[in-house]
Amino acid sequence: MLIGGLQKFTALDYPGKIAATIFTVGCNFRCPFCHNGEIVESGAEAGYEMIDEKEVLDFLKTRQGELDGLCITGGEPTLQKDLADFIMKVKNLGFPVKLDTNGANYAVVENLVKSNLIDYFAIDIKTAFHKYHRVAAPKGGSQEILKSLELIINSGIPLELRTTVAPGIVGPEDFDDIILAICEKNPNILPRLCRYSVQAFRPQKCLDKDYEKVYPYEDSVLEEIAVKLRGYCLRVDVIK
Repeated sequence: MLIGGLQKFTALDYPGKIAATIFTVGCNFRCPFCHNGEIVESGAEAGYEMIDEKEVLDFLKTRQGELDGLCITGGEPTLQKDLADFIMKVKNLGFPVKLDTNGANYAVVENLVKSNLIDYFAIDIKTAFHKYHRVAAPKGGSQEILKSLELIINSGIPLELRTTVAPGIVGPEDFDDIILAICEKNPNILPRLCRYSVQAFRPQKCLDKDYEKVYPYEDSVLEEIAVKLRGYCLRVDVIK
């Protein structure tokens, strides 16, 4: 595992739980608004100081009975070849695992679901599916994401969707396409979500420094998007 960061305590990353969070290094997307830009490049090539897997596991051993779970985020965790093995070690310590992913690596998501290794998924929907080239997604990635959504919903594992409403990447009109594409894939996906989080863009520490000059949407625009999603989802939260 290439681990670039460890947050030892969070009450926000794993809904309903006090958890720790690790940040894996490397990503197959290049979202210009990404706030974790320093870890999208992989390991030694980026000159990033790694945290040993054993350090994380040893820390978790000292927090048994105190922490409720571990959140694995990135970067993109599904790029880690030994992700499943690492999660198994975490589960053997008694910790539920939440995985944050872009969902584009369907084969890995499928393996994790079939192995019953993930207790909660959170998938970022970047923009309208026909516009995923704007975040440099791999070819065919948007269709892989839709397959991942259907698989997770059918498995019964809790699923949250999130969209950072970054101007130039996604706008209110794009949510019509997002809703249509998801409903065409499987009309049960949106109604069965734990929640859909509409997240405000913050022009801080972006992968593309030009995005630090981009003005975010007004709160009223985020609320307009939330109203649209509430026609399909049981719970929609606006995160400002």
